Formats: sequence, structure tokens, C-alpha cells
Amino acid sequence: MSTQPPTERHDTEDQPDHATDLASLLGDRAVGREEHLNAPGFVVRPDAVQDVLSTLKTEAGYDHLSCVTAQEYEGRYESIYHLKTYDDPTDEVSVVVPADTDDPVSESGAPVFSTANWHEREAYDLVGIEYDDHPDLRRILLPETWQGHPLSLDYEQDRPQVVTLRENANPLEPDTRDEQGTDTMMLNIGPHHPATHGVMHLEATLDGEQVADVDPDIGYIHRCEEQMCQSGTYRHQIMPYPDRWDWGGGGILNEWAYARVAETLADIDVPEYAQVLRTMSAELSRILSHLLAVGAYALDVAGDFTATFMYAITERETVQNLLEDLTGQRLMFNYFRLGGVAWDLPEPREEFFEKTRDFLDDFPRRLAEFHDLLTGNEIIQLRTVDTGVLPPEVAKDYGCTGPVARGSGVDYDLRRDDPYGYYDDLDWSVVTESEGDNFARLQVRLREMEQSARIIEQCIGLLEEWPADDRTVQSNVPRTIKPDDDTEVYTAVEAAKGELGIYVRADGTDTPARFKIRGPSFSNLQALPEMAEGEYVPDLIATLGSLDTIMGEVDR
Repeated sequence: MSTQPPTERHDTEDQPDHATDLASLLGDRAVGREEHLNAPGFVVRPDAVQDVLSTLKTEAGYDHLSCVTAQEYEGRYESIYHLKTYDDPTDEVSVVVPADTDDPVSESGAPVFSTANWHEREAYDLVGIEYDDHPDLRRILLPETWQGHPLSLDYEQDRPQVVTLRENANPLEPDTRDEQGTDTMMLNIGPHHPATHGVMHLEATLDGEQVADVDPDIGYIHRCEEQMCQSGTYRHQIMPYPDRWDWGGGGILNEWAYARVAETLADIDVPEYAQVLRTMSAELSRILSHLLAVGAYALDVAGDFTATFMYAITERETVQNLLEDLTGQRLMFNYFRLGGVAWDLPEPREEFFEKTRDFLDDFPRRLAEFHDLLTGNEIIQLRTVDTGVLPPEVAKDYGCTGPVARGSGVDYDLRRDDPYGYYDDLDWSVVTESEGDNFARLQVRLREMEQSARIIEQCIGLLEEWPADDRTVQSNVPRTIKPDDDTEVYTAVEAAKGELGIYVRADGTDTPARFKIRGPSFSNLQALPEMAEGEYVPDLIATLGSLDTIMGEVDR
């Protein structure tokens, strides 16, 4: 991004037709233009955010606020709203909102896109930008008593912090039974509770036995991942981190998110053979993640540990053995490299093919068992059918993606809609369910594993027939990567939980000036109150479990 003030940026006369149409639509509300890789960028005044976002949403069809990135420059702050359409995620636009250094205030986008609520809270928490008309502007990852904003330029890293222990308060009213018989009580679930799938705290307000309000309290495992990536080099030091964002097994998919953004930024090609290896390993990783999701869900909803959960763990062991043979690791794989993968298939290749085919041959039978144990289970049905309902328009408003969105009938999958890797050359289908309830999200994950197995089988067939003299696993990548100063890009992949996107701004050095992670669980979790309010406490647990939340990509 240019370090010049917005008034000095170039105008829109020479831009492509689509960008010109958008410029005409926005009129004088756009005070400047920027060129981001993959998307045109429009600079707007801080007091015109809602007007611009509403226009782009209702008149131009940009119904998916994918991410909000905040950063500070010498002389100004900036928010970037990354917009897409659910029908075509390759149709992108960035809304750039500068704010004054002395008074970093910008209008909130939350009244237009509900998903902006948490993204802007994070921007306020870590960078220090305040958002007018925000419905609940307070810290989200750090304690409320924290002093300063860690991603601001003047942050004092050595400053001692005092975090006080405060008693949680009922956000609706004092815990009481009033004259009308309303009985409200604050119920803390977590942060140390198996039902929260990690270190998360749910502040639930109950009216009798029904959930009147629920506020997910996150940040307990915030590890400064973005700052660590900003301290690492593009070429060698960042790639090991993405595996840590998903300890459920989806780490290879996260590696691909970084590989894709860095390769776009540095214009790096990937050999076709390496694309097949990436696609095969990514789908094995997706199966690994989904098996944990459905196995843990049986434990959440029906208390089924001895059968379904252990069956899922048994199948995961088979997949982990395959991935260990391929990558050398069982969970933190670190298999991808910029320009390809670390190495080829293990030798002897025939043995790896045989093991993989044995797994694929037996997997349909095991999936049928999971359907018997889960979708055919009367207790599961009673707990999940018509509970946790998420209408498709609400899912879009919160930026939900992955099985959570597809369980609401939102036909959105970046593997097909923004093709990368080898997916566009393979025969497979995107799985959707229209009911939008907890049962639908469970069905989507079970059926998606069938499609992943189809993809892996086709990749194995290709790898078996690939000529030995054309098995290039990595392109010729410079030892040091220094993208041009002010180059900006946001790209994403279809990770296990949904759209995992990364925004990078380069400053001409071999480390990023800004590295922003868009974890799918972050937006999916934000929609929990829409699904849980008005239902019972057991329904809340079933709904939370159906989101398959991984706190590593929520808190980062």
C-alpha cells in the first residue's frame, strides 16, 4: 500500500472495466484508488464506511465480508474490508479506510455486515482503531485491563501488565426472579471444559432453562501468531507456523493458505506434479480433521466414547500413519514449501500406494458404520434435528464458510469456486445440506469425507502413472524473497473449517510488514448466539460442537 496520503493516490481512469464500473457506482465516496493483487482497492472516508459497504452489498452483490485487516503506518491508521461474493469468490474488492494518527476513529461496518463486529473488535484490541456505531466495542483477545495495543507502532513491549480478576456479570439484568416470573442466571461454561473444544469461555445467560444470551469469550490461547509471522522470513521461517493453527489434523490445508499467498505475492509457479502431491496430502489432512470432528461430536451429544469416538480415533491412526510416511510428522506436518512440497513420495512408492489404497478400499465401509452410529442414532437425531438452526442469509451475514455454511445450503467451496492445486482437473462434488441445523452440519462432514476419498483415489492414480523424469516436487525459488514495497494481497483456501485467508503487505524486505490471518472458526463462532438463543443448555452444547471450532485459528 502506498505510504502517500490518500489524496495523492492515482485516479481510476485507466482501470479495467469492472473496477471502472465500481468506481462509477461509488462516485465521490471513493477518494482514491489502490492496486491490491487479486482485487481493486477503493479508498473511502472514515465517515462513509457504512454507506460504501451497503452500496457494494446491495447494488454490486458483494455479500461476503471475508476479512477486516487493520494496520498502522507512519502517519495514519488503516482498515481494509476484503469483500467477495458467495457466488463467485474470485470477484473481489477492497475498501480501504484511512484514519488519522492522532484520532484513529472510523465508522463501523457492523451494521452492514454482522461479521465485522468481531473483526473490528480485534482491530481495536490489537491495533487501536476505534469504530463509531460499533454495537460492542471492547477488547476481544486481550483482557479488558490490558494497557496499549500490541500491533501499534508505539506499543511498549516491556511495559508490565496487571490483569485483574473480575466477577462476571449478567449482561441482561441482575440475577433475579422478577414479579413476572422471569428467572435469569449467569452460567459460565469453560474456559476449562471439554464441551468448549479448547480454551474458550461461554458466558451464557439463562431464562429458566432456556438460553437468553450467550457471549463467546475468546483469547485464552492467543499466541501472537501474526506478530511471529511478521518476524519470520517468507522463504523459510513462516511455513512451520500454520500447522499450529489447527491441532485437529487440518494443518496441511493451513500450510497451503500461506503457500498460496506467498506464491501469489512473489509470482512463484508450482510444478504440476507437486500440485497433485499437495492435493492428495491436503485431502488426507481434511479427513483427519473431520474424523475428529464427528468423533468428538458423538462424545458431546450422546456421551459415546467407547464406540464412535474410538472408531474415529482408530481411523485417524490409519490416516496419520499415511501422513507420517509422507511428511515425517504425525500432526505438525510442515510438508509444503514455497513452489511445491518438501519431498516426493516415500520409497518404495508401491508400498505407499498399497497402504493408501487399502485405506480407501475400506473407508466406505467405515463411513457406513459412522452413519449407523451417528445419523442413524435416535439420541443424536433428537439432540440435533431442528436445533441450532442457522438460516443461509444469517450465515452469509456473519461470513460463515466451510461445513457450517454448506450445512445451511450455502454452495460455497473455494476448491471449486476459486480453483487452486489440482482440484479443477478432478471429478468430485461440493456437499451441501439445506436444513441448516446441527444434524445437517454433521451430515456435511460425513459426506465430505467421501468426496475427499474420491479426490485422493484420483491423485493416487495420477501419481502411479506419472513419468519418472517429470516428477518435479519444487520449482526454482530464490533463496531470499523480497516482494516489491507496498505490494498487498489477500488469498484464501478451503481449509477443514472453511475459508482460511491470509493478508500480507510487503515492505521490500524479506519479512512481511503486515501478516493477517483470517481463521474460518473466528467468523463461524461469532454466529453462535444466532443459533443458540431461545434454545436449551444441552442444545447450546450440541450447537457449539457442530461448529467444529478450533481455538488455535480463533485466537491465533
